[in-house]
Amino acid sequence: MTGPSRLAVSGLTKRFGGLVAVKDIAFNIAGGEILGLIGPNGSGKSTVMKLIMGIERPNAGTVKLDGVDIAGWPPHRIARAGIGIVFQHSRPLHRQTVLENIKLALLPDSLLRLAAAPGVDERARAIAERVGLGAVMHRHPSTLPFADLRRMEMAKAIARDPKVVLVDEPFAGLTGAEMRAFSELIHGFREEGRAVLLVDHNVKSVAALVDRVLAMYLGEHVAEGSADEVMQNETVRRVYLGGKIEAVERRLETAGASPPLLDVADLSVFYGKAQALEKVSIHVREGEFVSVVGLNGAGKTTLFNAISGLVPYAGAIRFGERSLKGMTAGAIARGGVVQCPETRELFGDMSVRENLDLGGQHLPAASRARHLAWLFELFPILKSRQGQAARTLSGGEQQMLAIARALMMQPKLLILDEPTLGLAPVILEQLSKALERLRKTTSITVLLGEQNVTFALPHADRVYVLEHARIVWEGDPGRFAEEMGTGYL
Repeated sequence: MTGPSRLAVSGLTKRFGGLVAVKDIAFNIAGGEILGLIGPNGSGKSTVMKLIMGIERPNAGTVKLDGVDIAGWPPHRIARAGIGIVFQHSRPLHRQTVLENIKLALLPDSLLRLAAAPGVDERARAIAERVGLGAVMHRHPSTLPFADLRRMEMAKAIARDPKVVLVDEPFAGLTGAEMRAFSELIHGFREEGRAVLLVDHNVKSVAALVDRVLAMYLGEHVAEGSADEVMQNETVRRVYLGGKIEAVERRLETAGASPPLLDVADLSVFYGKAQALEKVSIHVREGEFVSVVGLNGAGKTTLFNAISGLVPYAGAIRFGERSLKGMTAGAIARGGVVQCPETRELFGDMSVRENLDLGGQHLPAASRARHLAWLFELFPILKSRQGQAARTLSGGEQQMLAIARALMMQPKLLILDEPTLGLAPVILEQLSKALERLRKTTSITVLLGEQNVTFALPHADRVYVLEHARIVWEGDPGRFAEEMGTGYL
């Protein structure tokens, strides 16, 4: 540490009903130090930040700012005491200019002192310059690019000269150049002696910035140390990768010179002003199993949703000889591209059989019966659960049903989005065997999106790595083990 502890968290616990979202978390941050809090989606990072800021009240534990326990205080009192927060999603006052938004953050929060202190305009201008908004301070937020909206959130957070700054997902939606600019801003907080907590799902994103990293999973402490130490920690690697990365040699049966069945070129997607994909290009040949691996938030689901016609995009997507641009999601699915979504989207009050019949409603009765019998061989548990409501199935059984329903549509290209999410090892083994049987007994083409690398590699002819909205690597599984084994995190 660079000095005495400025923010000290101990025994922090939060329950939502029967769910323990945060369990006995503890850490210290000194002034002039940056701590990275990392973990996959759902690990409890954001809840920790909300507990510190008073947005949620802890069930147990202490949050001490310069020795004073502020746990359970209301957010405005915590902000007044010296903690600022940079939210991932900007919610500015759109009728006010950038400068006026910053000035509002500088106003006193007491009803007894409604008048602004002398010099507030000058201080607001200085803050705008400090975060790189000097040239746009008189514009309205709706006219700003996404990065400038994030800068405005930073300006509002430091308006009260906080001792501690909490930064949520600092690089989400930013380009490479913007990420470098934001890194410099956050380095500036350290140089000013502030304690900084960076909350992110990706250790690589924050590795160059932080002094230490604390990794969480399912609400609990997993590892703590330098970024390199945490990235090499076996528990952390198992959480992110699914286990040890091993080389897998596959015998390619698809002709390398054959035209791709799916061809995605220079695909870019924005959600509002945040860029979710930046000039992504991939291709999948007929009969290939291709894996797109990347950490949560990298853009895998956005890529699949663009292919499936669910989100607007720039660039080109061709399936066979046909462009998918302008086609509805239904037309794309009927044309042979079927996605099994990460969220499964089953009809919970309908039975297993009814969900499957919906997938095969376009088939003649005899063909539907044959296909159903084949699927019951692929996923035997579904046969015994035919009359059971989908919502009463286990998570693994629901995932099998979601895949089976997609297969009932007899797709030419099956897109599987995070099929292993939240599943027990025994279920992963069953899914793995089902995918291998698909490969050996059908001519289906599969595009698989996964964070769990150890599941994705054995089922891949080729692998793409998606990182921060861009493809950063492409190759075969054996090369992945050699070249990306240590760099994936």
